Amino acid sequence: MMEITATMVKELRERTGAGVMDCKRALNECNGDLEKAVAYLREKGLASAAKKAGRIAADGLVGAYVNADRTNGALVEVNCETDFVAKTDDFHGFVQELAEHIVKHAPKSVSAEDEGAQAPYLLDQPFKGQQTVGEYVAELVAKTGEKVTVRRFAHYQTDANGFVQEYIHMNGKIGVLIELAVSDSSLRSKEELAILAKDLAMQVAAAKPQFVRRADVPESLIEAEKKIYIAQAMNEGKPAHIAEKITLGRLNKMYQEICLEEQAFVKDNTQTIATLVAETGKKLGGEIKIVRFARYEKGEGIEKKSDDFAAEVMSQIKA
Repeated sequence: MMEITATMVKELRERTGAGVMDCKRALNECNGDLEKAVAYLREKGLASAAKKAGRIAADGLVGAYVNADRTNGALVEVNCETDFVAKTDDFHGFVQELAEHIVKHAPKSVSAEDEGAQAPYLLDQPFKGQQTVGEYVAELVAKTGEKVTVRRFAHYQTDANGFVQEYIHMNGKIGVLIELAVSDSSLRSKEELAILAKDLAMQVAAAKPQFVRRADVPESLIEAEKKIYIAQAMNEGKPAHIAEKITLGRLNKMYQEICLEEQAFVKDNTQTIATLVAETGKKLGGEIKIVRFARYEKGEGIEKKSDDFAAEVMSQIKA
């Protein structure tokens, strides 16, 4: 079989816009024949999908799945271009099946092109028979006429002392996955733990914490905020020793906003999340710890295209 070089893969990518692994697979299937590989990708719908690569897919859905014993769960975001496609049964079904697939097959990264990617890659895994997840996405692109991308996922798998809870808000606009740990596995069957887990997931959805606890906040972030707070206080005319005290107060307020355990409970703002967790553990006769969480909001951070009709007309006049 002909050796497939990086140069060949690069050329095929430039001609079709398909992913690295798809191009490599096509060249292998076609014994290095570039023209046949182009045709192969077009037949699979991968080259046609690439024509839509320049579009912005900021709509879509966030989906989640947790297994029956609550030790294995996944959260996934899949994007498309319009709300119309996001509401279809096919798109809903794919997002849900993909979350279940992640739980069962434990990929490490979406694709080899991700920053810091690790195999196995989600898009290369078999899905619904013999096709891969990537090939199924290409079929969705061909069927819907829109760019469709699997953007990210979180996968939490724990032991007998762990408890994983999912929460989906606003029909897939926001999704949360949270993992708890208990000191005794017998606590996992208690209704109070299930209620707590759901309340915590809802808290994350509503209050947008960035970290579980103060110890998780990077030192670089703390130092950067300190400099800003001190400068603010000095600019207000405060002496240095007063500026230091003001800075400590503002840092504490920051922790209360970005750390889940220090946030006020949205259902009862007289207690913090740390207090709620501790009291629930005491009531159950054990200890409960928040291990980690993931919060996805559909399309967050994706630059949405703004339609400027006047600018579009002007650009056509000048062309």
